[in-house]
This record gives sequence, structure tokens and C-alpha cells, in this order.
Amino acid sequence: MFAKPSNGFWLIVLGAALWGVDPLFRIILLHSMTSSQIVLLEHVVIALFVAPILWKNRGELKGLGLRHVGALLFISWGGSALATLMFTLALQYAGGAFNTVLLLQKLQPLFAIILAHFMLKESLPRNFAPLLVLALGGTYLLTFGFTVPFGHAGEFMQLGSLLALGAAALWGGSTVMGRYMVGKLKYETVTSLRFILALPLLLAITAGEGHAWMLPAGGLALTLVGVNLLLQALLPGLLSLLAYYKGLKTTKASVATLAELSFPMVGVLVNWLYGGELLTVAQIIGFVLIWSVLFIISHQQTREIGPEQLAKQAA
Repeated sequence: MFAKPSNGFWLIVLGAALWGVDPLFRIILLHSMTSSQIVLLEHVVIALFVAPILWKNRGELKGLGLRHVGALLFISWGGSALATLMFTLALQYAGGAFNTVLLLQKLQPLFAIILAHFMLKESLPRNFAPLLVLALGGTYLLTFGFTVPFGHAGEFMQLGSLLALGAAALWGGSTVMGRYMVGKLKYETVTSLRFILALPLLLAITAGEGHAWMLPAGGLALTLVGVNLLLQALLPGLLSLLAYYKGLKTTKASVATLAELSFPMVGVLVNWLYGGELLTVAQIIGFVLIWSVLFIISHQQTREIGPEQLAKQAA
């Protein structure tokens, strides 16, 4: 049913769209827990669900080399643990400007395309340097609008924006590493390892912070937090990545990362419907600039490689 590359592309669109509802759960949880505590509990919940899958497919692990182990650690420690933690902190320090955090994920494809060129030997688009400058200009508008954002050099970058960019870079790299690994392991195994391998790092980070667990004392309030955490872990967490990695089996990394743009689109829609936050004119211009760059890159790759060769490489 999902053998065609086009179907794989839309599975990635679905998985990434589910990420867009993530802030709806995560922002509520920030009232009761720290960022690291949320990410740790999220991974614990998902690990309980995927551990049987990993045990069933444990035979696949015998043929892994050092490159495969390194890719898995990047996916789990970088893309799952650190990127999720940075994204949660970005929401915390955004000062209510959640659309900026979400729309900065537009730069994720650029990080992925660069890494895919060096690791998977996928060719970079023509005129990549000027396109990158345009994308960076769009990112500036998304973050600061038409204003000069600093009184002195130390104020040039807002912390929430820096954290969002760091998360975008790690998630972009994880797209490439994930495409590399689904050629070696089943997509269910890659999903399981992404969450389980991240647990030791998250435990160390949470313990190192030394923050007390401030969970609600009342039974009803604690139940609501638990249900919220469960939904957050299963919908934008586990379910989204199962769809994502299944789609990645038949989709090039450079194409997959464009499909992931459904993430900020849905996120902004959620913010509009539930948070009442509207886009500014500067953000819309920045959005159009970055989207135009990605459209040009996608069009160039399709024209230069050709649909048949693209499907052959994705298979």
C-alpha cells in the first residue's frame, strides 16, 4: 500500500503535521514541570510502548557498524533528546511569540540538504549560496520583524530564537540520519531506538539540573497532567514518528525535509485557533521568502534528477 515514493512523502507530511499540535500539550505541561522533566517523562512513556517492538526486532542489531551506531546516537541524543529539550525551552523563553519558534523550523530543510550532500551524496541545488542568504533574511524577519533587535551586541539574538534554530539544525540532521538508518533497519526499530537510547542522556540532564518535581497535589489536577502527557507522547510523539520513518523508507532526505514543512504550518494554525496569535506582516514576508527558497530547491531537484530517477533513488 505504501510502496510508492509519493505515498511515503504524504506519510511524512502526516507525521510532521502531528508535530504541529505538540506545543498545545507542551505549553500546558510547562506549568507543572521543567522542560527536561517533560521531555524525560515523554520518552519514558513512549519507551514503554516501543520496548516490545525492539525486543521482537533485536536480531537486526547484530549487523550494525560504528557508522550505524553513530547515526542512531545522533537521532536519539541529538534529534530526540537535545532537540526536543531545546524546542521546549524555546517555547518557554519565547515570551509568547510562539509563531516565531514554529516558523523558524522553516530552516530545517536547509540544514538537512547540506548534511545530505556530504553524507548521502545528494547534490546541492544550484545557486545554493544566494538562496541561503534569502532564507536567512526571511529568518530575520520571522524573528525580529522590521526592527533592529538589539541595544548592544549581547542582545542581537533572542534566546528563544537561538534555541529554535538549534533544534531545527538537530532535527534536520536527524532527517538525514534517519534516511540512512531505514535502509538498514525496519522503520519500527529505528523509531524504538530513537526514544530508548535517549533515556540515559535525559536522565543525566534532569538529575544534573537538580530541580524538584512540582507535580499537582490534587487527584484531578494530577490526572489531567497525566492524560495530557500521555496524549502528547503518543500523538505528536510515537504515532507521528512511526508514520514519519515509514515514509522515509521511500523518500529522499532532501525531499522528506520539505514534507516536514507541514509541521510549522499546522503549528501556526493551532496557535491561531487556540492561542489567538496572528502573524505580523514581517513574519508573512519572511515566511514567503523561505517558502520560495524551498520551492526553488525542490523544483531544481525534480527537474535535474527527473521523476523516474528520483523514485529509483528513494526505493
